[in-house]
Amino acid sequence: MPTQNTVVSTTPEASQSTSISVFSWVLIFATPAFWSINYLVARTAPAFIAPHMLALTRWGIAALLLGIFAWPELKAKRHLIWQERWHCLVLGMLGMWMCGAWVYIGARTTSANNIALIYALSPVFIALAAALFLKEHLRKRQWLGVVLALLGLVHVVIQGHWATIMNTEFVAGDGWILGCAIAWAVYSILLKRWPSPFSPLARLVLIAVAGAFFTLPLALLEAASGMAYSQTVWGWTTLLIVLAAAVFPSSGAYLAYSMLQKRIGAARTALVLYLGPLYAAALAWFALGEPLHIYHAIGAAIILPGIFLASQSKQPN
Repeated sequence: MPTQNTVVSTTPEASQSTSISVFSWVLIFATPAFWSINYLVARTAPAFIAPHMLALTRWGIAALLLGIFAWPELKAKRHLIWQERWHCLVLGMLGMWMCGAWVYIGARTTSANNIALIYALSPVFIALAAALFLKEHLRKRQWLGVVLALLGLVHVVIQGHWATIMNTEFVAGDGWILGCAIAWAVYSILLKRWPSPFSPLARLVLIAVAGAFFTLPLALLEAASGMAYSQTVWGWTTLLIVLAAAVFPSSGAYLAYSMLQKRIGAARTALVLYLGPLYAAALAWFALGEPLHIYHAIGAAIILPGIFLASQSKQPN
């Protein structure tokens, strides 16, 4: 992790290294592992907690947990916090509200397959935007890796039945998920493009606080609406859902993603999203007893080489 006085560099030379370190490879595989917990959260949450309330509480708790470790830096640089306010509010709106509450809202009316297929567009959005705004131009071999990873993900999502992709139907909830995919792409680019005097940990705390602040009035309006899906039933199960979301897909995944972006760039970091369905399948097998299938193995055999190809070598100037 960079020192507290490190400023994020946005130059292509600083963001792209000749080779990927061991720690970066650890982050590549750890980030989607943390995020995969959100699959269980999304499946369990609708019966217990409203979408905006979940987004509010998970990021509020994440800010408190991470703030314990970031407090010395935040205290030392408190005079710099105010100048970061607008960046943090925008990033909090994109990453914590839109990518938090919206996915839970969309999941009520669309299928898991549609969610995965639409989210598969996000790394492509990021790669194109990174080339345009960050000058992270991928080589042909790296684009081949992007395509392979995308094909492997689709193979897992459609369970190996390619004919079914023509029968996919899109509903209102898909619009929410598409908004999430676009928001995540914008979040990823801005996170890299906007320099910050804070370390990834301290910066994430500030963004999480801003995201919770932005979500608070929306959670209150949601609760006051009286609609069935907007009500929260507080109890031990609800508390466990919130804590799981706060610790793993919030604190762990977002911090690892931010650190990885600084090391290998936005475009290549986005590809870790393609490992999500594989981790989710393994987690569902371990925690819920759901079976693993041959299409999971085939998907992994396509995705992993794709990520390896896309992650290699220094990008040309």
